[in-house]
Amino acid sequence: MIRDILLLQKRELERRRSEKFVERNTDYKTPLANDLVKVITGPRRAGKSFLGFNMLEGSGERFGYANFDDEKLVDTKNYDDIINALSSLYGNPRYLLFDEIQNLSKWELFVNRLQRQGYNLVITGSNSNLLSSELATHLTGRHMLINIFPFSFAEFLKADSGDKELTSSETKAKLSDYLACGGYPEPLIKELDRRDYLSTLFNSIIYKDIISRFRIRIVPAIENLAVYLVSNTGREFSYNALSKITGCRSVHTVEKYLQYLEESFLFFKLHRFSPGVQEQVSSNKKIYCVDNGFIKAKAFRTGDDTGMLYENAVAVKLKKDEMDGGARVYYWKHPLQQEVDFVLKEGAEIRQLIQVCWNLADIQAKEKEEKSLMKAANELDCGNLLVINDDYEGEKELRWFGVTRTVKYIPLWKWLLA
Repeated sequence: MIRDILLLQKRELERRRSEKFVERNTDYKTPLANDLVKVITGPRRAGKSFLGFNMLEGSGERFGYANFDDEKLVDTKNYDDIINALSSLYGNPRYLLFDEIQNLSKWELFVNRLQRQGYNLVITGSNSNLLSSELATHLTGRHMLINIFPFSFAEFLKADSGDKELTSSETKAKLSDYLACGGYPEPLIKELDRRDYLSTLFNSIIYKDIISRFRIRIVPAIENLAVYLVSNTGREFSYNALSKITGCRSVHTVEKYLQYLEESFLFFKLHRFSPGVQEQVSSNKKIYCVDNGFIKAKAFRTGDDTGMLYENAVAVKLKKDEMDGGARVYYWKHPLQQEVDFVLKEGAEIRQLIQVCWNLADIQAKEKEEKSLMKAANELDCGNLLVINDDYEGEKELRWFGVTRTVKYIPLWKWLLA
């Protein structure tokens, strides 16, 4: 029976050879030569298994494949039966690709044993906490992470336009599409209805990866929480307020549900920057969604949401950079309510302050954002100031209570492609 399951999965893998592969902006070729376990993490359907497949396919090595997003395979008691079946089907491969490994009970011990036996492993997973905690415990120093999000704007352009060089106006038009529809690969490459696809995927993640896995009994509570968060992307929240809004019984329940939503790569939160750790922990947080397409597909909103889509796209890129070893990302807020969207911190140094103000023609909004940026620059002693906007590129000297600082301006499309 196990062999039959893996045989059907092998046929599915063969069909994928004809599918279009878009090169991802990550180093996935060099690491294959070492014997570390390659762990590809990220949201469901973001392209993890396809990356792993092309990683191994491009190497020319013979490899076996098992997808543990299959309840019949997950119920296997003797894991050696899986290895024996893979050896039979693929001719004793020393390279193995395991999809959605977190579904397998005690997977970390299984992977640990296979690595000791000399197998070269590439594994994927869609639950950040399960993977990170178990890897830290059982594979310390013997694994490497490859983080995959939905397409960045550069990857989106590759998938949509190939190698064709685009004019600035054409690139800006593509940006509008990217901001509204997001970067999930499958609907773009297969020309599916993206709103329907993303709405179904969003619901599937909540039910399959959260409600079913964690046996949540009060289903409407986490549904309400997810819809509220996606509808309020880029806004501050407190656990007390979320508890009242969503009808959850307690603050503890809200914290737990939000943790599940983050672990499943639907959302991520940013802490308010403060020199004191305790203040960071106790202050309100800001919530962002892993892909703009989810916002358009699931959010309950009225009015123009362009500014929010701009800010979320910037947040996603900064978060991905942070996960890849870049600067830590925060937001800043003064007690008098001035706010800066993003604070980038490396070590003890504030590296950059970023404000997102898509419409500089709105003079009142522009001046408000610039004043907040100058106030934060003085308080945090940072001279690297950036305003990401719709169309203007240049530098300006701004004065604030006798202090002059240079502020750079850049269009979003250029910043995303930098």
